[in-house]
Amino acid sequence: MPTVHVVVPAGIDDPARPSGGNRYDRRLCDGLAATGWAVREHAAPGAWPRPGRTDLRRLAGTMAAVPDDAVVVVDGLIGSAAAPVLGPEAARLRLVVLVHMPFLAPVGDERAALAHARAVVTTSLWTCDRLVADHDLPPERVHVASPGVDVGDPAPGTDDGGRLLCVAAVVPHKGQDVLVAALAQVAGSSWHCTVVGPLDRDPVFVERLRRAVGRSGIGDRVAFAGPEDGDALRREFSRADLLVAPSRLEAYGMAAAEALAVGLPVVASAVGGLPEALGRTRLGVPGLLVPPGDPGALRAALSAWLDDRDLRGRLRRAALARRETLAGWDSTTARVAAVLAAVSDRSGLVAR
Repeated sequence: MPTVHVVVPAGIDDPARPSGGNRYDRRLCDGLAATGWAVREHAAPGAWPRPGRTDLRRLAGTMAAVPDDAVVVVDGLIGSAAAPVLGPEAARLRLVVLVHMPFLAPVGDERAALAHARAVVTTSLWTCDRLVADHDLPPERVHVASPGVDVGDPAPGTDDGGRLLCVAAVVPHKGQDVLVAALAQVAGSSWHCTVVGPLDRDPVFVERLRRAVGRSGIGDRVAFAGPEDGDALRREFSRADLLVAPSRLEAYGMAAAEALAVGLPVVASAVGGLPEALGRTRLGVPGLLVPPGDPGALRAALSAWLDDRDLRGRLRRAALARRETLAGWDSTTARVAAVLAAVSDRSGLVAR
């Protein structure tokens, strides 16, 4: 039985702090275990991706306890910020870094950290291409394993399409301020928007959002539901008509894929990996793409959705068609497993 050691953030299963990266890590670990891998999880506490000295010391101790020549997958939130720890272990261990989101600002030394990895796994082609370009990584060492989905029963939807849903941590780069500014301009239409996601990551931003909602007179139509996961989140998708993903940056867009898995169309920023997550069907794109950070463009897209019954019907049909083509988590697991098997084999790596 092959063995893989996986270094994950502490609190990976904390229901109060759900994230796409945590869900990916959990599904990957469970999937590898189900397909015959012996998975040894190691939680790494700390202020990742900005670790203190104590955090790095703890991680170094964890890595030192892993047997020689072992295959070790390190979540990128940790690994991309831990070059001083990965460097001394690179010759002894078969390191793989799983990058959910490339660093966009000077946080640690991502370039040096990834140079120590025998392979890098990314969750989107956009992230893969960015890492290769930004860090001069050999393309054959960087691999894509997009998040899978659990395809569910199609959401029934409503006649007027007014149940809007946004699923993301409430932080600036997720763009909920752009969404609120856009909704303030379509207040005359019949709609209600539920914002699902942790509210404790940036309390100043959340308070600013709440004030903007109040000033705009839409306080009774925008609900901040806080973090939800599992069955609760699935119920939100099943009650919605449209997912709105107004991110300024998104490496892939797991919420968009999860919406499409129940036939929900998506209005999203044309940024990062979001267009990749939406994909395209024989009926066209299963949603509308708008420039990031542009409340006017988002307002126009939402107004078109709410006011045009024919458009809603076309996008719903496209979303249902996309639902039929989405890959499950078994596909994600198989892609990562192939990389791990190649890393453990001295003959070389699988093709990108």
